[in-house]
Amino acid sequence: MNTYKGYYHSVIGWLEIVCNENCLLEINFVNEKKEGNYNGFVKQTIVQLDEYFKGIRKTFDIPLQVQGTSFQKQVWNALLTIPYGKTASYKDIATAIKNDKAVRAVGSANGKNKIPIVIPCHRIINFNGKLGGYAGELWRKEKLLEIENAKNN
Repeated sequence: MNTYKGYYHSVIGWLEIVCNENCLLEINFVNEKKEGNYNGFVKQTIVQLDEYFKGIRKTFDIPLQVQGTSFQKQVWNALLTIPYGKTASYKDIATAIKNDKAVRAVGSANGKNKIPIVIPCHRIINFNGKLGGYAGELWRKEKLLEIENAKNN
């Protein structure tokens, strides 16, 4: 299956959008725009991201294809249940997937999310309310939470 790439310049820098004919595969943080080969799903994703960054869109309805273990997919599905403007902890996600002892594994799965923003891994904070890490750099996480005016639960 062919893959297509497009680029969107946001307030958190350049985003590389990777899709196939049917769905979104990845969003990558990149330093610059490169040559793209845009298709309908890339364009649809860019429109929805633009609406999100303008504060118009609170949920995404782009078909997704995630690659990962069944545990990672459980975590990513749980992330999708965290509402716009809210945050949760790794412990909250472990409880949501009925695996209370998997807090560290949840953190690891969260960091392997290939579709940030749409699968809102930025909404995960430490149990003590501090931001914790973010694969896309902490300043991006801060900005995304600021856009959503996120409050701790």
